[in-house]
Amino acid sequence: MWNRKRTPSPPMTAMASARSRKWSKLLQALAKNTLTASLLVAFAALAPLSAKAQPSLPTLGDGSALTTGEERRLGDRIIRELYRDPDYIDDPVLVEYVQGLWQALLAAARARGELSPELDERFAWEVLLGRDRTVNAFALPGGYLGVHLGLIGVVATRDELASVLAHELSHVTQRHISRLMAQQSKQTPLLLGAMVLAALAASKNPGAAQAMMVGGQAVAMQNQLNFSRDMEREADRIGYGLMEPSGFAPQGFVSMFDKLQQANRLNDNGSWPYLRSHPLTTQRMADMHSRLPPGGAAPPPQPGLEHALVAARARVLSNPGVDALRLWITEPQNSGFASQPAPRRAAALYTAALASNQLRDFAAARTAQARLDEVVRGDAAAQRQSQRLAAEIALAAGLPEAALQRLPAETGRPELVLRTQALLRLGRPAEVTGALQTWVTNHPHDATVWQLLASAWQAQGQPLRAVRAEAESHAARYDYAAAVDRFKAGQDLARKSHSAADYIEASIIDTRLRAMESLLKEQAAER
Repeated sequence: MWNRKRTPSPPMTAMASARSRKWSKLLQALAKNTLTASLLVAFAALAPLSAKAQPSLPTLGDGSALTTGEERRLGDRIIRELYRDPDYIDDPVLVEYVQGLWQALLAAARARGELSPELDERFAWEVLLGRDRTVNAFALPGGYLGVHLGLIGVVATRDELASVLAHELSHVTQRHISRLMAQQSKQTPLLLGAMVLAALAASKNPGAAQAMMVGGQAVAMQNQLNFSRDMEREADRIGYGLMEPSGFAPQGFVSMFDKLQQANRLNDNGSWPYLRSHPLTTQRMADMHSRLPPGGAAPPPQPGLEHALVAARARVLSNPGVDALRLWITEPQNSGFASQPAPRRAAALYTAALASNQLRDFAAARTAQARLDEVVRGDAAAQRQSQRLAAEIALAAGLPEAALQRLPAETGRPELVLRTQALLRLGRPAEVTGALQTWVTNHPHDATVWQLLASAWQAQGQPLRAVRAEAESHAARYDYAAAVDRFKAGQDLARKSHSAADYIEASIIDTRLRAMESLLKEQAAER
């Protein structure tokens, strides 16, 4: 998510531009809908598709399909809306964890030839997290991936989570979205309208949305399912092949399927949108089980301490409500708690500490975190998560110096964010400015760190640099109008300054302003 590639694409023809704008409007509606959360199935439901998956990808010159450049631009337009969604969350701990899995899978896809150099260069390959308690993940055009916190909170191992990411990655590398869009010439206006209305209605009344979908899809349903199932099996097969080369246990794929099957038996109550957007079939399950090593299935991967803590964090940050937070706080006090497995105890203590922190009971939060330290001792990854939690609690309690003492010298992104917040409160921004600048140089699309850098420059009496950093933060989220506004404010400040350093900064601002104005014009033309 922090290293987005922006490769210039050839200009679209008038016909391609109009087609892309049409799909953009539909995708923006569907992307916000948890009921039809996977765009792949949403598009599949739009047309009576052929019963067999295409044996090869459509040629990029085919007028009925999107080119890679068009698909990326379409994804960029959708992602602008998701960044503005109040459910979007940039939690450094969760993002770092999911990104670690995602990058390992991408590396394996490159090595195995599943990810072509063209797609690798043109697509974004970013993961966005949504503060949603439902179990879901979905691929978007242009190499974007959405993951709900509900999914992270329910999977038992990193291997199960990696299996979902591998499946979604394979949807993208196999150009399933483009292949589905290629069928748009077969749509009927009635069917297209039914899906749009269902997508918009779902957030208000899931029952009404389902009725619209059933009414609009009845004629085409069987052919649609045949095509969708072929693509699901293809994504399963390729995703499974990425697991071992990425360092994950392939059994995670099977255990995730078992988890989905169990939820399916319980007559999904709406908390598992992934089951609707990725229908579970006996063929898919049999195929995954048949891929296990001969001589019997290997034992399922065991829950690790770090994953247990990350999953606990996801459950708390998904806004479960005050009652749930209070219930979690009392769990470590239950009889028999000490006899539970270490991952279960670690997760319960992490949950209790973070829940107490959110309820501003800092004494209880510190007590639970101290007990957590004892449980995770000897596991370096879990200890790092515990230290981050201790620093987070200290900051919330108004103890920035104590927060600094809990952070290690080596820094990942979570440590950088926490250290910056602590030093800003202590009035020592100069101590972290260099690290922030280095980070945004290597990760120029990290909006959160750009904003922290703006705060650091402002605290040091450098308003011009602060304004430029604010502008870059908006640009990283594709909000080009806000970026232009801040860059123009920077120009006004520069005219009043005679500092040599400000002269250099003003030159950068002028250059970036021209680039943002050009992108803003493109946005306006696309609308």
